[in-house]
Amino acid sequence: MASSSIRISAPDRKRQILAVATLLFSRQGFSGTTTRQIAQQAAVNEALIFRHFPSKEELYWAVLEAKILEAAPVRRFEEAVASGEGLEIFESVALEILERRAKDDTLSRLLLFSGLERHELAERFFSTYVADYYNRLAEHITRLMEAGLLRKTDPMLAARAFLGMVIYHSWIQEVFGGRKYQDYRAAEVSRTLAEIWLLGMKAEENGG
Repeated sequence: MASSSIRISAPDRKRQILAVATLLFSRQGFSGTTTRQIAQQAAVNEALIFRHFPSKEELYWAVLEAKILEAAPVRRFEEAVASGEGLEIFESVALEILERRAKDDTLSRLLLFSGLERHELAERFFSTYVADYYNRLAEHITRLMEAGLLRKTDPMLAARAFLGMVIYHSWIQEVFGGRKYQDYRAAEVSRTLAEIWLLGMKAEENGG
């Protein structure tokens, strides 16, 4: 009798493991998820996981990396800058972040878990991906300051203040259940937050 089993290629099996790991890690965190659980839900032998990923930490890292590469925030930011946007870039940046996280809050959950449970992974993620994004935004803010459009202040703190408003709002809505109480439209929020930030950052008429 011919076997009805379907052979799955190694790359497809790796993607299957990653998909299951992403789901479980984002729901249960690093500590709350075992490789045995991942193996069971992916319908593979637990040993197969370690053929593709040297350790549970490296599997979690692969999950984080896959999600950030899918989001491609730096590339999207560069495209916004290349479009010639100046002050308007802040609304478009906020809108992109809010719309993306409203569709998929997995990355937010993974990062929160990594920060609380796996401090070294959080630092690795920040230094590898997040720091570059902040640096690019701070560089854009610096150019706007030099052009006299924004008042002089620490550009990195200004970048953190802006992204802090946007990301915290997305956490409130998507992670902590705020959408049940106020279901804001992303376009409205991005415009409002950009206006609030710019109100405090715009240079005065006399150039002060």
